[in-house]
Amino acid sequence: MSGIIAQNSGRHTGLVKAGSSAGVWTLIKTLTASSSATLSFVDGSSDVVLDGTYDEYVFKFINIHPSDASTRFSFNGSIDAGSNYNVTKTTTIFIAGHDEADSDATLTYQASDDHAQQTSFQDLAAYGESDNSNDSCLAGTLHLFGLSDTTFVKHFIARTNYVAGGGPYDVDSYTGGYFNTTSAIDAIQFKFSSNNIDSGSISLYGIS
Repeated sequence: MSGIIAQNSGRHTGLVKAGSSAGVWTLIKTLTASSSATLSFVDGSSDVVLDGTYDEYVFKFINIHPSDASTRFSFNGSIDAGSNYNVTKTTTIFIAGHDEADSDATLTYQASDDHAQQTSFQDLAAYGESDNSNDSCLAGTLHLFGLSDTTFVKHFIARTNYVAGGGPYDVDSYTGGYFNTTSAIDAIQFKFSSNNIDSGSISLYGIS
């Protein structure tokens, strides 16, 4: 099996190349929450790169814990360096869920959580609400493509796994869509639909 694993093997902060076409993951920035209302990545600010340097950017969510229950993890983009997070988007989302008691399971398209030319934040955890028990959290990834392109819309795909209240449930959530703009996206913001991000980290990578 071909491939090179270099720098901090086995750690998510490493640089990994597997095969000739898999690409190199370069860690750009990690933000750690501490009762934070939002976590924002703005191109050119605090060593953040979100421009034409990379064709693909990936955010990794590690142990994202809400300060309160009944809230949803979400994101939005900006075309004005973070002055506004309100880019028009069209999205699709479905989930698989299973409760701890083994009494209920679901596989559903979340019609009430998709967007059709809307500017509001897009949920990345779209079934029930995130549980805020001490041992509950959310993890996952968000991939964004061609953010600096000024010809095409900007596509994204995301997958998160989290603990939802009420069961509690394990929920595997799949989100895809596009920012319907030909302007460059130069900032991304994450938040819960209400209250704060109590703890956890988000790491931004560029793939070349």
